[in-house]
Amino acid sequence: MQPQSPASPLLALPGAVPAEAPDEGVAAHYGDLFREQRALAAGEGVVDLSHRGVVAVTGDDRLTWLHLLLTQHVSDLPAGQATEALILSANGHIEHHLALVDDGSTTWAYVEAGTTEALLAYLESMKFFYRVEVADRTADFAVVHLPAGSIARAPEGVVVRETPHGRDLFLPRADLEAFVAANGPAVGVLAHEALRVEGHRPRLGRETDHRTIPHELGWIGSAVHLQKGCYRGQETVARVHNLGKPPRRLVFLHLDGSEVHLPAHGADVRVAADGPDGRKIGFVTTAVRHHELGPIALALVKRNVSPDAPLVVDAQTAAAQEVVVEP
Repeated sequence: MQPQSPASPLLALPGAVPAEAPDEGVAAHYGDLFREQRALAAGEGVVDLSHRGVVAVTGDDRLTWLHLLLTQHVSDLPAGQATEALILSANGHIEHHLALVDDGSTTWAYVEAGTTEALLAYLESMKFFYRVEVADRTADFAVVHLPAGSIARAPEGVVVRETPHGRDLFLPRADLEAFVAANGPAVGVLAHEALRVEGHRPRLGRETDHRTIPHELGWIGSAVHLQKGCYRGQETVARVHNLGKPPRRLVFLHLDGSEVHLPAHGADVRVAADGPDGRKIGFVTTAVRHHELGPIALALVKRNVSPDAPLVVDAQTAAAQEVVVEP
């Protein structure tokens, strides 16, 4: 069984409500979801992502070796430059997503909770004669997220992964409480998820299933480099890119705000004109309540669904779509 990350000490903070799957071990919120969202949008607060797995790769060959395994071009990745990458199956389906940064001597990655053991097993099986060492550092390091615009300073020596959406810190786990106390307020993962959905950013295990390929989610470019090959699943990536016809596409949904409950992960999506018994054309991947936009969601739908077609979720919730991945 996959070892679980230590439960976050921030769950002891006043108002903390534990998150549900897939984010067990950290707080969903600390008593005021919309206040926490507004704080993040304003560049304030710290998101506890300490349930995520942390993997470190060391050795002289680490970047050239990872370059052979990942969908991203990392053989000459500059120290301090953030990137993301995927590991695919032989058929091109997404198996792992890694948020990466190299500090000049170690390549650091954080991954979804529950995926670390399988990822390490695959990496260990591919070491061969390369001078690399792979380690699970989840017990020692906690990932925290600072939003774009945050004036909080990373402690000296802490590895930082900076993106347009903010900074991810690989913080020594023992320093987590003190760092949040000095740079808070603490912000729950529901607020982080709301801004992720608003930004149309996919997440492994939410926007993916066993047959998802990168083109369906818009990961071509950001996580898949089309000018490199030799990684597992590359043939599928090239073929679908050249034909331009992935079977599904990610869409952003504005949901009818009159419904009390948000649709669950996996809720059916249909074309409204076909009625509640019409053919299923997709499913909801993540639904959230946004402090300004109201209820919104990401969904995977069939590629040939018209971008102008009104949709209905769970046979009752009207939904208007915005294009994320072009048909």
